[in-house]
Amino acid sequence: MGTKVVVAMSGGVDSSVAAALLVDQGYDVTGMMLKMWVGDCEQADNACCTPESIAQAREVANQFHFPFYVIDVKESFKTNVVDQFIEAYQNGLTPNPCFHCNRTIKWGELLDKATKMGANFIATGHYAQILRDESGLSHLVKGVDEKKDQTYALSGLTQNQLQHTIFPLGGLRKSEVRELARKYSLNVSEKEDSQDLCFVGAQGYRGFLKQYRTIQPKPGLIKKKNGEIMGEHQGLDQFTIGQRKGIGSGLGVPYYVISLDSENNEVIIGLQEELGQNIILTKSFNWISGKPECLSGTAEVKIRYKAVPVSCRFESLENGIIKIIMDKTVRDATPGQIAVLYNGDEVLGSGIIQSTMRE
Repeated sequence: MGTKVVVAMSGGVDSSVAAALLVDQGYDVTGMMLKMWVGDCEQADNACCTPESIAQAREVANQFHFPFYVIDVKESFKTNVVDQFIEAYQNGLTPNPCFHCNRTIKWGELLDKATKMGANFIATGHYAQILRDESGLSHLVKGVDEKKDQTYALSGLTQNQLQHTIFPLGGLRKSEVRELARKYSLNVSEKEDSQDLCFVGAQGYRGFLKQYRTIQPKPGLIKKKNGEIMGEHQGLDQFTIGQRKGIGSGLGVPYYVISLDSENNEVIIGLQEELGQNIILTKSFNWISGKPECLSGTAEVKIRYKAVPVSCRFESLENGIIKIIMDKTVRDATPGQIAVLYNGDEVLGSGIIQSTMRE
């Protein structure tokens, strides 16, 4: 038997092709689907772990003659991802649940279960690459398909987690993966990619927050930066940085949300030219190498999954805080989101954005 690997399966084309490739490469494969908490949206198109997706994943496992299990991680997912998502919005932050899910569930719960089963690795259908140097250090590198690259959401993984990970699709483009799915005659070869958050459903995140919020939102003031009162809001969790809708009409010119003051429960708005920050402070920074690359340096930073990388300088401050100074202002640098430092195609590390400012 080959090296044992547990493949995270979703019933989608990417994880199914990843499993098929590993079987072809001689690995001893076990398929595993994590049963997440999805609230009331279990039958929604974007929900994970639906009966249909479980059946599709099991059919792939049967086709390639490897065992398949569904593992219940609802409680852990609810605590570490969903509750954190709700709490962040209630505090005026904009979280990235996929980042936290990868770090605590797929590379927490799944890796733990795989290790207990005697597996050497876990594998997923993510578009990313792991390159190991002569010293054995694992480097997280962008996938070949730039449009599908998922290193942003994987940037919270540790060196130990990467040492036990395989990304079979990292060197492939999405079109090639689709073609392989047809070649293997997979039942999911034409299945559309999942979109949006798996636990939110068709109501969208604002509807989800209204249903599951743990703190009743408090009305507050909408102000300009100079303190001028422009109106009232019904809760900070209904706003994000850069938002234009929902801040009142009749102001004469378009205004945007430029910051959320959770301490005073205020939405701060400004003109388009006031929107944008060029300094970021991050907390809990995760260096992929396991240690700080250096106390300061130059890199590129992404502040959203689809954002264009921006040249920057960074420096280490006290208490693990990293200060990132971008070469230009960006509109979407938002507390709660993730700032990821890159050196070309390689991920240096990432941290949760704690605060932003403009100089």
